Amino acid sequence: MRKPLIGLTPYHDTDNHDIKMRPTYLRALKAAGAIPVVMPLEASKDDLLQLTDELDGFLFAGGPDVHPFLFGEETREGCGNVSKERDQMELTLLPLILALGKPVLGICRGIQVLNIGLGGDIWQDIPSQVKRDFPVAHSQPFYYNMPSHTVTLSDDSLLSSIAGKSELKVNSMHHQAVREVAPGLIATAWSPDQLVEAIEMPGYPFFLGVQWHPEYLWEKDDVALRMFQTFVDACRKE
Repeated sequence: MRKPLIGLTPYHDTDNHDIKMRPTYLRALKAAGAIPVVMPLEASKDDLLQLTDELDGFLFAGGPDVHPFLFGEETREGCGNVSKERDQMELTLLPLILALGKPVLGICRGIQVLNIGLGGDIWQDIPSQVKRDFPVAHSQPFYYNMPSHTVTLSDDSLLSSIAGKSELKVNSMHHQAVREVAPGLIATAWSPDQLVEAIEMPGYPFFLGVQWHPEYLWEKDDVALRMFQTFVDACRKE
């Protein structure tokens, strides 16, 4: 049986311009039955058009902050480092994928890129922008292979159908988050301090962005594994 080819958007070390990929993503996709393919950072639109045609699905991985100009804001104190090259590559890639109806999964930075690319925006820095009665540790103080807070799922969502329940325990390693959800998308999970933790596109074959990191949890967490399996299954060609 042919395995789906899943394109992953690459990490970019802005200090030396190395391209990287965390093996956790690769292992999760392989365990779910796919062949992961790390995409080039410096690619023309024509190259990206060919890749979107030949690859079966796309994972927008974690990474640095998105430049605030891309969602119409000045850079706030508390905003982190950015990669202009990665911003450009991913925001060029996204509409090409959607035009072909290919499955999309976004993780951490990935959910933010998906939302920004479709007209939404993000909190640039949660600690300095969001007033909360109980500040959840969105950048957890311990390693990422264990959960740090819960998320509540909306009924009748793709995510709840994967989970089979209305609450998950997730890990967390971010200081930015979806603020205004883009037109055509819906929020389907929230943290205890009411930040958006997942977005979906109703009616699309598979479109899911999550703020946490299931690639660190799947070996012990059945829901995290099913998330990757459902994504890979959606990428299979008839």
